[in-house]
Amino acid sequence: MTQGARPVFSTVSSSASTSTTAPSPRPPERPHEGHPRLLPIAPRRKIGLLAGSGRFPILFAEAARRQGLEVHCVGIRYEAADELVPLCARFEWVSVTRMNSMIQAFQRMGIDEVVMAGKVIKNVMYTPWRILRLWPDRRTVRWWRNLPDRKDDTVLLSLIDEFARDGIRFTSALDYCPELLVDHGLLSCRPLSPLERGDVAFGWRLAKAMGGLDVGQSVAVKERAALAVEAIEGTDRCIERAGQLCKAGGWTLVKVAKPQQDMRFDVPTIGLSTIENLARARARVLAVEAQKTILIDRDLVIARANHYGITLIALTNAEAEAMEAEATAAAKPNG
Repeated sequence: MTQGARPVFSTVSSSASTSTTAPSPRPPERPHEGHPRLLPIAPRRKIGLLAGSGRFPILFAEAARRQGLEVHCVGIRYEAADELVPLCARFEWVSVTRMNSMIQAFQRMGIDEVVMAGKVIKNVMYTPWRILRLWPDRRTVRWWRNLPDRKDDTVLLSLIDEFARDGIRFTSALDYCPELLVDHGLLSCRPLSPLERGDVAFGWRLAKAMGGLDVGQSVAVKERAALAVEAIEGTDRCIERAGQLCKAGGWTLVKVAKPQQDMRFDVPTIGLSTIENLARARARVLAVEAQKTILIDRDLVIARANHYGITLIALTNAEAEAMEAEATAAAKPNG
């Protein structure tokens, strides 16, 4: 999102003369003399960053700096990367279970607008002796207990509401770096085969249904059978499980945005590690949703997909539905 420039105001004033004689010219004022001309420059705008793991927070911070913004970051301990620290005007580490500490850190920084970027693996909340291991603050305990369920949207929307109680609002990181959203079309060299088109269409419908239930965003498919569905474990573990269940390889991963996707958080993301994991699991196709999926390190990802012979394609929802209609028609017996 391009930030509009604030006007620069001059406080030099003039007074009207009632004399008919033209006033004698005045010498120009110089800044170092006692009454300087005031030309205030608008202060740099500050933006807060709540950072999890991965490269997305780093790319956001770099994009924000290019736009002349100061990034003030609260990094989730054991998740955010050390490389973020020099990119930020201020940086504080906070545990994932210390919500009140996060809010107070942003308040100390003078931040009232924050973006979320990066992953936080939610299964940490289900480890044995979690209270002792994570040591949450009282506000987090109260918030967690009052949640009606633990679905991603429920958790994150409730988190946003909790920050809003203290005057801190969340916006989308992609407003500042929209170039990270994946382009539409075939990105790698290898096109889809007719059988793979059918698998993409089948997997797309399943993934949208699972996203609508707020379960996960990815589905692994082979010959119109679901091999694995992403849940709390995340995409990488879903890929690993599909590879274990389909030793022959040649399967398809479909990753889409939820039908109700809030672009402030949990936007589907792929990067180099996604391609490497797919190659290890002997996958053949990765289909994602165009303009609703973050593609990290685009050129490197495409080059790596071509190296492994993996088809990487970004589709619109309408295109996927057309593929499904095409596959259904092809499957009907000739009458």
